[in-house]
Amino acid sequence: MSPALPTPPPTRRILGIDPGLQVTGYAVLEPSDKGPRICEAGVVRSAEGRDPADMARRVKTLYDGVCEVLDQWRPGVMVVEQLYAHYEHPRTAILMAHARGAYFLAGAQRGIPVFSYASTKVKKLVTGSGRASKEQMQHAVARELGLAAPPEPHDVADAIAIALCHCYASAPFVRGASSAVFTGVNEKALLGMDPDVIDGDDEAGTKDEGRRTKDESA
Repeated sequence: MSPALPTPPPTRRILGIDPGLQVTGYAVLEPSDKGPRICEAGVVRSAEGRDPADMARRVKTLYDGVCEVLDQWRPGVMVVEQLYAHYEHPRTAILMAHARGAYFLAGAQRGIPVFSYASTKVKKLVTGSGRASKEQMQHAVARELGLAAPPEPHDVADAIAIALCHCYASAPFVRGASSAVFTGVNEKALLGMDPDVIDGDDEAGTKDEGRRTKDESA
């Protein structure tokens, strides 16, 4: 008989994760009637600089860092960017899966549901284009949350964006409630979002993802 999973914390907070073997961005958002607000955002580093740490130590460092965030903020849900690897770099998918597995384990151990969204869908929702650049994402996130400046580094902006994606996709206003808060969000992408389908605009953007993940696997 399988042991019972722990009861998830009774909170609306959302933890967004932009996974990476070197640097993982995270952001904790708190939904409200006036729109989401940032509780905390930052990065977890698996190794200083290019320290040739072994894979086990790197994954443990990432796991410990995410567990610390989970225990401090006790989010009700975790959202992790879907894994993408270009067909020319299959090793990237294997390496990145180590990090994502650590995040999924940390959430499951605490009874926290974990969701995934494709990066192209997140980009389309926040900026209107599945091929948005890192700079465009940073400025769009700053605009959406009323920040004084774009969040740095881009790993943090991506984590905020994926948390925003789940916040808007799961909020009551998606079903027509009067508390809808749409600013720069691509409403069409939100209401018609299907994480398992990538259209022509999104497919072109996956080339950028292949280049990014190739660098992270080094």
